[in-house]
Amino acid sequence: MLTDNFGRKFYYLRLSITDVCNFRCNYCLPDGYQCDHDRKFLTLPEISRIAMAFSQLGTEKIRITGGEPSLRKDLPEIITQCKQTPGIKKVAITSNGYKLPEHLPAWLDAGIDAINISIDSLDPRQFHAITGHDKLNHILKGVDMALAAGNTEIKINTVLMREYNGYDIASYLAWLKDTPVTLRFIELMQTGDNQAFFDAQHVQGSRIKQNLILDGWLPVINGKAAGPAQEFYHPEYAGKIGLIMPYSKDFCHSCNRLRISSLGKLHLCLFTEQGLSLKDYLQSDDVEPLKAAITAMMTDKKQTHFLHEKLTGATKNLAMLGG
Repeated sequence: MLTDNFGRKFYYLRLSITDVCNFRCNYCLPDGYQCDHDRKFLTLPEISRIAMAFSQLGTEKIRITGGEPSLRKDLPEIITQCKQTPGIKKVAITSNGYKLPEHLPAWLDAGIDAINISIDSLDPRQFHAITGHDKLNHILKGVDMALAAGNTEIKINTVLMREYNGYDIASYLAWLKDTPVTLRFIELMQTGDNQAFFDAQHVQGSRIKQNLILDGWLPVINGKAAGPAQEFYHPEYAGKIGLIMPYSKDFCHSCNRLRISSLGKLHLCLFTEQGLSLKDYLQSDDVEPLKAAITAMMTDKKQTHFLHEKLTGATKNLAMLGG
């Protein structure tokens, strides 16, 4: 079992397969994707070896991320490969949903267990202003299709921003009344490229949490491979609410996840100084050296992300590692 120097166990791998994104979200890539490296993204055999090594080290859940992972034409094969890895109990994906109705059947056929879609506003005009794309209604159609298909967990990610959606919690609550998804409000995080935007737009999730509790929302008990969200349910609502609050006290205490970049680097934290390259260990089907390298690298994992000290490490934008 992968364990760090602070006794934390790591059941959850976030696996980026590309850092390319076709959205221009104002909090992440306001000027669009800018390539500053060779696009030598992980190949399917390399991904297979990563999944095998991590599963043998106790990982039970893999989340496929980007950039935008659906821009890779072999995404269904990647889902299948992860799903068929012995020991992996859950395969999830995080996507902007740009072509969700078109992609959904292939993802379901490949065996996807959970789908997270980023929807930062339920107002089409505001959604367009945030992302640069007039795609909200098309994405919501895909969400409805996924719900109708059943057997797949659907979550919606919403990055809180004071001027764009921080005032509009009521519209999300109204939507959740009859929509059985988990909506996760995510605190805006400071990265290397967004300090001024962060200072102007950051909203504390703790205030939303207080209001939810006052309104009768009750906490959900998370499993050991769950993400960092504090989740709540209400008997009068079909949907649930999650809060991801990286600036809250002891946020890192329950860390259970590691990250692999699309270039084959192990990131011990979203905000680490640099990734630790695994490329040399990914060229052979013998995963024992890869497992040994990953285990040795765990000694470098720090106790906290240092966001409170405004240290963002090498993370210029969230598309680099998929958040």
